Amino acid sequence: MERVVGIGGFFFRAKDPEALNAWFADHLGAAGGPDTEAVWQQEAGPTVWSAFEANTDYFGRRDQAWMVNFRVRDLDAMLAQLRAAGVQVDDNVEEYDYGRFGWATDPEGNRFELWEPTLPAPGSS
Repeated sequence: MERVVGIGGFFFRAKDPEALNAWFADHLGAAGGPDTEAVWQQEAGPTVWSAFEANTDYFGRRDQAWMVNFRVRDLDAMLAQLRAAGVQVDDNVEEYDYGRFGWATDPEGNRFELWEPTLPAPGSS
């Protein structure tokens, strides 16, 4: 069976796409946008693909239908960097056998997750 080999893009609606693309590039280093030649080259590593219950509070706002999980090398440094830039960062950090997690919110109110993995990821072989 042929399988996908990774995520080639993540596309979503925004009130101000140009500003939000610039925000993600400036604060997280994830450059992109439909009209740019800048393509974010992610490092190889685990990706978790998972559906959640429709009534989950995990994503933040109830009307937020998706949440991006970004892998980071140093969660504490990334959270500190975001706080210093005035980004809304959740004070909660969770630790599991497979890594540490933190959360922040972009300027349009979308919660995203930051993951400092300790390999292997759940379900990997």
